[in-house]
Amino acid sequence: MYKDAHQGFDTLAIHAGQEPDPATGAVVPPIYQVSTYKQDGIGGLRGGYEYSRSANPTRTSLEVCLAELEGGVRGLAFASGLAAEDAVLRALCRPGDHVIIPGDAYGGTYRLFAKVAEPWGLAYDPVPLGEIDAVRAAVRPNTKIIWVETPTNPLLGIADIAVLATIAHEAGALLVVDNTFASPYLQRPLALGADIVVHSTTKYIGGHSDVVGGALVAADAEVGERLAFHQNAMGAVAGPFDAWLTLRGVKTLGVRMDRHCSNAAAVVDMLTRHQAVRQVLYPGLPEHPGHGVAAKQMRGFGGMVSFRTGSEDAAVRVCEATKLFILGESLGGVESLIEHPGRMTHASAAGSPLEVPADLVRLSVGIEDADDLLRDLERALAAA
Repeated sequence: MYKDAHQGFDTLAIHAGQEPDPATGAVVPPIYQVSTYKQDGIGGLRGGYEYSRSANPTRTSLEVCLAELEGGVRGLAFASGLAAEDAVLRALCRPGDHVIIPGDAYGGTYRLFAKVAEPWGLAYDPVPLGEIDAVRAAVRPNTKIIWVETPTNPLLGIADIAVLATIAHEAGALLVVDNTFASPYLQRPLALGADIVVHSTTKYIGGHSDVVGGALVAADAEVGERLAFHQNAMGAVAGPFDAWLTLRGVKTLGVRMDRHCSNAAAVVDMLTRHQAVRQVLYPGLPEHPGHGVAAKQMRGFGGMVSFRTGSEDAAVRVCEATKLFILGESLGGVESLIEHPGRMTHASAAGSPLEVPADLVRLSVGIEDADDLLRDLERALAAA
């Protein structure tokens, strides 16, 4: 593929790792639905392929593309975002180590630390990452990772990636950033000093609610090699068709994110003026405590919006009353979704320091016509 140093995001999304097929000229990478490969003699791998757990050409195309979009040296595609997260912990931590995690994080991430990693011997502390002094105070001699979500799920908190990278590196730790909510189109953590980027590619990267996947992108080749070893040894890889679907989705990531952001801004404007809404959580609002940092490190404020209704009953009624906003978990698809985090995506955090407010509603604002989405929400709020 022709490439120069000045290619833009959308050009890379369409072309990186996706050269026309040399055998046929097909402009879309084929789905290599194959488990094994003919070797050119014992130990003679053709193109580096021997078994599709270790490597598959369709998955390679996706991994190269994601590494280019994030500005990293190594991309790895997994069966899910949590599989990617688990690979980071297994590859880079040992029993007795310590990790700082966000005080507000995805419920599945919290469950991984609390129910899987901690019994294995990995200690962790939830810390509000927007409070820099609290982060510094939480660092221990055995801290190996500062784990970041920004924006966070579901409270849309913002963390200063560059500042946290400095704190991590001064402590001899790595900074891992879950970039799922922003996507590489809106935010590039590696350029701000992060060491590893995590994605649930199920969300904005895939973008069509039709495939589950995860990814890691490393800034350092040696770290990337350690992650790749565990990817192969543990085996939770993206299948070729899943990789192909995700690669198809990533081609339109930029144009979709522009629409997600503009629709979310319209929704936020309506919610901030609605009498049934107690509080709107969105980093694009000037009064948001992380607004300045978000404006500095993001190209846009994203398509995720959370708001509080004042009571759990009202929040539940709103979630049940929408028509265009589909009641469902996940996020980042072309269709708009609504959920009650306390009873759905973050139920595993109940009773923990990461428990979310009972009156919280989370929106994944899709790319439908904005006026239709506003009418749908207004009807639901009136019913609450």
